[in-house]
Amino acid sequence: MHLQPIIAPSILAADFTKLGDQIKICADNGITWIHCDIMDGHFVPNISYGPMIVEAARKAYPAGFMDVHLMIYNPDQYTDAFVKAGADLISVHVEATPHLHRSVQNIKNKGIQAGVAVNPATPVQQVVPILSDIDLVVLMSVNPGFGGQKFIDTTYERIHELVEIRQKRKLNFRIEIDGGVGPDNISALYKAGADTFVAGSSIFGANNIPLRIQELKSLLHSGTT
Repeated sequence: MHLQPIIAPSILAADFTKLGDQIKICADNGITWIHCDIMDGHFVPNISYGPMIVEAARKAYPAGFMDVHLMIYNPDQYTDAFVKAGADLISVHVEATPHLHRSVQNIKNKGIQAGVAVNPATPVQQVVPILSDIDLVVLMSVNPGFGGQKFIDTTYERIHELVEIRQKRKLNFRIEIDGGVGPDNISALYKAGADTFVAGSSIFGANNIPLRIQELKSLLHSGTT
């Protein structure tokens, strides 16, 4: 089973003085998902932004799918705020909440999709008990906290592991790769079984954003590297 590939530009790498314009460029070039990285300075060593920026992204792209990734402790305290801001999907980290099932149900009860994120050193097996309840697994392919990091190659093994579990259990959760995704690896990641690709620096750091989006799409659809 290969789900339709989705590119989800991470606005963490955008120019915040031109956020609305850059989101519009994405929308005009066929991007349907916008990825919002929320960091609290505790779970990860960085602080990014909160619900206000998600709300601004939603206003800039009313028809867009807001993919909100909470890299924060106590995510349940903030679910309502991000739902109100316009999130369509909220992912929480398996390492950041002691009651993962409750956190996932809390999100689903708000009428939106739920995902679970896994850090590079966390065994994929830790999310197996929750897989039938979620829509997305976020495999971190860098250590979370900062954009522009080098891709961790063991991610490929982790994708294969998840694909095998998904097929065996006849589930249909998406597999999202977050960190270091760009033209040099997006095709290989898709071939490995991933279907949703968070691209931050590789899109917003490009000299020509529309050209980079088209390049990534072409690599995905042609299956060539």
